[in-house]
Amino acid sequence: MRIILLFMMALQLAVDVKCQNSSTTLTTSTKTLPSVNPSTEGFSVERLKRIDGAIQSWVDQKKMNGAVALIARNGKIVYNKAFGYDDINKKIPMRSDYIFRIASQTKAITSVAVMMLFEEGKFLLNDPVYKYIPSFKDAKVIDKFNPADTTWTTIPAIRQITIRDLLTHTSGIGYAQIGSKEANAMYAKNNVIGGIGVEGYNLADVMKRLGPLPLFHQPGTKFTYGLNTDVLGYLVEVVSGMTLDEFFKKRIFEPLGMNDTYFFLPQNKYDRLVNLYTEDSTGLHMMDETITIQNKFIRDYPKTKGSYFSGGGGLSSTIYDYALFLQMMLNGGELNGKRLLSRNTVRMMTMNQIVPGARGEQEFGLGFGIVTEKESGITSWTKGSFEWGGMFATTYWVDPKEKLVCLIYRNIWPTSFNAPDRYKTLVYQALTD
Repeated sequence: MRIILLFMMALQLAVDVKCQNSSTTLTTSTKTLPSVNPSTEGFSVERLKRIDGAIQSWVDQKKMNGAVALIARNGKIVYNKAFGYDDINKKIPMRSDYIFRIASQTKAITSVAVMMLFEEGKFLLNDPVYKYIPSFKDAKVIDKFNPADTTWTTIPAIRQITIRDLLTHTSGIGYAQIGSKEANAMYAKNNVIGGIGVEGYNLADVMKRLGPLPLFHQPGTKFTYGLNTDVLGYLVEVVSGMTLDEFFKKRIFEPLGMNDTYFFLPQNKYDRLVNLYTEDSTGLHMMDETITIQNKFIRDYPKTKGSYFSGGGGLSSTIYDYALFLQMMLNGGELNGKRLLSRNTVRMMTMNQIVPGARGEQEFGLGFGIVTEKESGITSWTKGSFEWGGMFATTYWVDPKEKLVCLIYRNIWPTSFNAPDRYKTLVYQALTD
């Protein structure tokens, strides 16, 4: 009897160990994009070394202070390296886990938040915006603009702007501070700002001031890159009853394991925020702590206790965190058993949604630029890839055909060096299958 009991105990222990091992393996695989030997995912190890040499040469030639690059294929990381310096003068090396100001890469995350609420039946994409944000009712379009005194005349809009117009940047809303001369002047006069690097502003108040201002073209007729996604961020707040940072954290960042993505960093992560560089005729320099872009711009705004949650440009993140977000999109809305969107919603977001010619030869979906056949003949990425970047020189793209997630991060503004297109070539030349 004792022998049988001992046998049963040993058997149970073996089962427990096996279950523990299985659980550990599952936990590890569901929390990370695993790093693998590139050759297992169709990359040449030797040809990937060309990326090392190229980026290092750009640092040596003082075309950039430093950069981080990441490539994932089939949900596995085949390349993730840092180059150069976070601080050139102090010779502090760049690290792959550093946090970057991702600026307009925030737009894709806000667009996903909007589409999550769309899937919940909270609104239709063709609903007029004023139905949820009343200040946007009775839209008008600029007819004549007088730059001398910042006055204008208007004509009626052919229709009200819709949520779809905001997602596609075809509403006619311009950009404050970094937009056209007319938009910069009109928005400055009415205390409407771009939303990053500023203090003392609130998203709801700014959007209510923006709503009554005229559009720069008739809704749906042209692509005008503007404050559309900031309006969408406020829409998320109105419909969800949560602040945008709360919605992002609870509904997107925590499910995906994006543990280093914030509007404003917790103090214990301040030391991982990269320095912001600038370029002028004399070379590369660390940007001054404050500069003026119409309004006072605070260089290290992620370290402040800000109150403006810019859906169009406010987030900071690591390259790995954003790769998780992009892998979710590549997977059709799901990552590690957490589904944010249905595959059909992802299909809608990553197909053209604008009228022919609205963006020239380029296309645009619901929050993403879409690579056309013509573009695929100019650079290496394939038709149907979706992409965007940020003001401070962060860039990403997803290539569904090749199952690729690719990013290259710097923090420099402005810069004359086109690293992203060179990086694209270097990524694709290393494919072997």
